[in-house]
Amino acid sequence: MLVNVEKLLEKSANLHTHLCPRQVLGVRMGLFGGQILDLPVPQKNKRMFVFMETDGCGADGVSIATGCWIGKRTMRVVDFGKMAATFVDSLTEQAIRVIPLATARKRAWDYAPSASDRWSAQLSAYQQMPDEELFTYQYVTLAVSLRYILSRHGYRVNCEICGEEIMNEREIIREETVMCQFCAGSCYYSIKEQESKK
Repeated sequence: MLVNVEKLLEKSANLHTHLCPRQVLGVRMGLFGGQILDLPVPQKNKRMFVFMETDGCGADGVSIATGCWIGKRTMRVVDFGKMAATFVDSLTEQAIRVIPLATARKRAWDYAPSASDRWSAQLSAYQQMPDEELFTYQYVTLAVSLRYILSRHGYRVNCEICGEEIMNEREIIREETVMCQFCAGSCYYSIKEQESKK
């Protein structure tokens, strides 16, 4: 299937109300990942899974190109602050990590010599540059279980301490007690008791 890059960039721009170089990189990166894994993108099923190493507009570009979204549970952000992504074939677990080449930013001027500034040069150049001048990739082995991340559809339990529902096998069991992450002592927030509503 031939993918219309311009239409994908238009979708990304509509999502953000503008188009920026990282959106272009994200769209191109997603298409490249699909090409290397020989998976059709944007996907209609949930075969491809993406680990995105930054959030923001680049991640949305990857989502537009691949059909992998956080809300569809086919993308996970692991915030390393890098414009890089690992694309995984969830059927075979073959995985590749795609990284923009450091030289691409400097080469942008070669593709857009009349651009008014660096940002504009990158925006134009990233749409034109061949993949081999824009990206490098490496085959990788996941250090996390994709099966655990994907979990079982419809699986739910309740925390025996706070009563809140826990989805996707994220409960912790200690001394035969089912607990959520918070009640088990592992959480990103703490409760301000005087301001809490029951």
